[in-house]
Amino acid sequence: MKIALIGYGKMGKIIERIAHERGHEIVSVIDIENIEDFDSEAFHKADVAIEFTTPKVALENIRYAFGAGVPVVSGTTGWIKNVSELKNEIETGGNTLFWSSNFSLGVNIFMAANKYLAKIMNQFPEYHVEMTEVHHTQKLDAPSGTAITLAEGIFENLDRKKLWVKENGTKPEELAIKSIRRGEVSGIHTIRYESAVDTIEITHDAKSREGFALGAVVAAEFTAGKKGLLGMEDLLKF
Repeated sequence: MKIALIGYGKMGKIIERIAHERGHEIVSVIDIENIEDFDSEAFHKADVAIEFTTPKVALENIRYAFGAGVPVVSGTTGWIKNVSELKNEIETGGNTLFWSSNFSLGVNIFMAANKYLAKIMNQFPEYHVEMTEVHHTQKLDAPSGTAITLAEGIFENLDRKKLWVKENGTKPEELAIKSIRRGEVSGIHTIRYESAVDTIEITHDAKSREGFALGAVVAAEFTAGKKGLLGMEDLLKF
């Protein structure tokens, strides 16, 4: 498969290595200094583009790729409100976007466990729930896209929570998400249910970025040849 990379930071380089290990060809690498390569013949030949950049440019990058007729797998977070904005463009233009707040298989198992636990805890209103996420200091968005996705999973199954807030909630319907930025932490997400008598806690701790990169390449393999807005639920079918 021919893959184009949009963004060539730490994640882009790991994705490049894993793609080569899985027998794929990198035909184009686009970063901030060569944006004009979206119009290149090499980029147009790609079966799929993998995009890991920043929230400010993600939407523009995806639209550039759509203009070239190239499906996109995007792992950029911090622009989640714009995903719905793209739905009409994807449907009417025959485009393809695979977007996930987190491509790690382990994280997606954790997300499924989070939904199941929230469904159980809906029967026990005496438990207060909150979330903490920890990431490296280079991460621009807070809370993380993964934390927001986890929060949405809670809202679907826990009637007493309706919206998330940063740091401290003051209303019963609010879910507090505390964000910590330190060192080179790949990502730690903890969901805590606490009552007067005990605490129930689940945590996912990513040891490196390898799992995210592998998941992105697997998503690219799945996306090639498909149309529409896709996500990890389509790939994993939990």
